Amino acid sequence: MDRTLGGRQLAGDARPADGRDGAGLTSRSRELEDVSFGAVVEADDACRVQWATPAGLEVVGRGVAARLKARGSDRFDEIRTQAEATFDGLDHVGPDVARPRAFGGFSFHDGHDAGGVWRGFEAASFVVPAVLVTRSDEGTWLTAVADDAADATRRLEEWHERLLELPAMRPSGSGPGVAETRRTTPLDSWRAQVEAALERIDAGELTKVVLAQALSVDLEGSIDVPATVERLRRRYPNCYRFLVGDGTSGTFFGAPPERLVSKRGDRVETEALAGSVPRGETPEEDDEHAERLLDSEKFRREHGLVVEAIRDQLAPLASELAVDDRTIRRLATIQHLRTPIEATLEADRHVLELVEALHPTPAVGGVPPETALETIRETESFDRGWYAAPIGWFDADGDGEFAVGIRSGVATDETVTLFAGNGIVADSDPEEEWEEVQLKFRPVLDELR
Repeated sequence: MDRTLGGRQLAGDARPADGRDGAGLTSRSRELEDVSFGAVVEADDACRVQWATPAGLEVVGRGVAARLKARGSDRFDEIRTQAEATFDGLDHVGPDVARPRAFGGFSFHDGHDAGGVWRGFEAASFVVPAVLVTRSDEGTWLTAVADDAADATRRLEEWHERLLELPAMRPSGSGPGVAETRRTTPLDSWRAQVEAALERIDAGELTKVVLAQALSVDLEGSIDVPATVERLRRRYPNCYRFLVGDGTSGTFFGAPPERLVSKRGDRVETEALAGSVPRGETPEEDDEHAERLLDSEKFRREHGLVVEAIRDQLAPLASELAVDDRTIRRLATIQHLRTPIEATLEADRHVLELVEALHPTPAVGGVPPETALETIRETESFDRGWYAAPIGWFDADGDGEFAVGIRSGVATDETVTLFAGNGIVADSDPEEEWEEVQLKFRPVLDELR
């Protein structure tokens, strides 16, 4: 029997919706021969999630053993409280890597309304899947989660039999084809938006703001989201990949290059990723673009704002904090400035506390944060939803990992809405910023063609 937490509760009420105490999830695992992850999450009416990291961890999940939802300004605290109830008394038999995890994310703005293309995506929503398949360098594992050991064991055996019938590989094919694209923000409107932001910057109200665009893509056929995610893996192996869908509305998916935060025990890893240029047609041109990225005062200033903000947010929580040197992260179509940041926590913290402290970084929001968020709300003509917001997982120990939900889109049967944005600072040129946004649409758009 599925357990649902937090469905239509009032803010601060973390009692299970069915009146139970929320404790006692049981999970059982067994090792598998390899299986196609895309086949496991093939489209149907089931809740499905997929998560993969550049380091090699891959997880897919189906069904719902527990669901957590929250809204409003206290959503991080509410989810954390519900998580404690959900995982209290967890009985897991299996390797640590195959343990149950809650997968999901948050909206960019806490006042998000789950409508339009974002129907079904609450301001905060997580599921502990009833069935998970986990692949790492330790092997491939099937895990079943239920209310008691008998149900978990029965589910484990049923799914083991089902997976034996699935192929080890599933063709990812090609994209469905693009019939038409529609912009929410034409170039003239973009110029006006950037110029208005620059006026605020000149007036001293803002130092930086990230403005975004949405692109509606009508497809020539139905989209196979797992196959699209697989094609993104092949082209962007050093990025995260994710897929989240409840089976009744759209599916949010993407290949973000940016880690928001990772926590294991008292060790925390994050990064600043801001400032970007295209890849070159030749190695020489590639290096020229990279040198421009490293030498540009505009890019250094924009990147430095992100580094400083992350450092300032983590410092009160850390006993040690180290900021590494700037490097270039090269992806298939774009290059970014990247600065790794590591910390040791001074006290035990849930990863959601770190997520709340860091979101939104200036890489997707701006400086100062509240003025930037106000500018974004007043300027953008669409709902960001979960775009540029935390997407990831946490476990019973409060460990977890979150990416920033960029290079992403929301898919329905024959339409995908893509999102991309760029940081506006004092020296920004509207046309150059426009071109950079179009470049950021490409990772997902190219896989739809």
